[in-house]
Amino acid sequence: MKRGLIAAIGVAAMLASVAACGSDSSNDSKKAGADGYKGQTLTVWAMDGSTPPGWTKDLKAAFKKKTGATVKFETQKWDGIQQKITTALSESTPPDVIEVGNTQTPAYAATGGLADLSDLKSEIGADWTPSLSKSSVYQGKSYAAPWYFADRVVIYNKKVWADAGITGTPKTRAEFFKDLDAIKKKGQAEPIYLPGQNWYFFDGLTIGQGADLVKKDGDKYVSNLADPKVTAAMELYKKYQAYSKAPKDKDEATPQQAEVFAKGDVGAFIGMGWEAATAIAANKKIEKDIGYFTIPGETAAKPEGVFLGGSNLAVAAASKKQDLAKEFLKMALGDKFEGALAKESGIVPNKASLDSNLKGNAAGEAAAPAAATSGGTTPLIPEWASVENEPNPIKSYMTSVLSGKSPAAAAAAVEGEINKRLAQKS
Repeated sequence: MKRGLIAAIGVAAMLASVAACGSDSSNDSKKAGADGYKGQTLTVWAMDGSTPPGWTKDLKAAFKKKTGATVKFETQKWDGIQQKITTALSESTPPDVIEVGNTQTPAYAATGGLADLSDLKSEIGADWTPSLSKSSVYQGKSYAAPWYFADRVVIYNKKVWADAGITGTPKTRAEFFKDLDAIKKKGQAEPIYLPGQNWYFFDGLTIGQGADLVKKDGDKYVSNLADPKVTAAMELYKKYQAYSKAPKDKDEATPQQAEVFAKGDVGAFIGMGWEAATAIAANKKIEKDIGYFTIPGETAAKPEGVFLGGSNLAVAAASKKQDLAKEFLKMALGDKFEGALAKESGIVPNKASLDSNLKGNAAGEAAAPAAATSGGTTPLIPEWASVENEPNPIKSYMTSVLSGKSPAAAAAAVEGEINKRLAQKS
């Protein structure tokens, strides 16, 4: 689930509007046992594909039984959703609960449009996986709650690996490179398909090195591309990319890497689990040969760093049904329904204890270990949003390094643009 980050979001007028609206939980009907909210309707904006039918049906029934209220799911499209949510949060009658991209959450929180859910986190979030719940926090307060996530895994061709004499999957980065060497030596397939601008994989490598793409300079954020740890991540990327024939100036969508893999002459690629379906759609015969494994890190004890894409659930600050909305979150994010969502959709749930629900889903099983121990995101600051807008300067940096420029020189060439974007006001 590749999610674009939001561009500039919110304006001063909106801030004033949201602040004026506030929230009025006194408009919730007085609770009277199980049907304390009887007759009320809670509006939930969920993105297309986020609410599988079985999970949705069971949750609506359980919520109705517990509260007497009806949940009305309104499905949204990702295209254009940022502006739509921005507008909704500025109005006096917004949807009560909203699904927001995890890396988008700080920008929405900065507008004042989201309710503070710190009390909810204290009540039900003690064992949320830290790497997953981090994105719901802005300036020390929780303005959302972690819902579901995904990260990149290695999707490989079992036949290509077997033909190269490889009998298992690697548990360390060194073993992975050894396997790629074996495929290269065999000479019948491209060891890995990795275009020069698969920058979310690069971000994962950066996370794995313990680095961030920005740093604080006084009261503002600036580029951190020149950090030696970021350089180490880029050198790792360069080593992987050397095994590939993919273009150095394109990303994974140009062409679609899964469709390249579908031809059967590629050993592996780094992608989201669902990309296997794209490969199968392009070549049904390859389905039997597809396998998955966690991107291995330096040691077997800890997988490689990965970028965590996913969604949080937030409550609109102007919702008149704050208490009812929190009841919904308690149920939707509780073990029963969080586990059921993982089982039905194959997503990574918000706590490691629920990963058992992924048993039998090979892609989900491969994604879960890194999410729990090595996951992270792009910088969780509102200012980051515009950095990813095309042309993405991080991609330019990567192509420059892969084309022979030193990491220091490549960083210097784009840091002015990154800093300019980081200085833009929402």
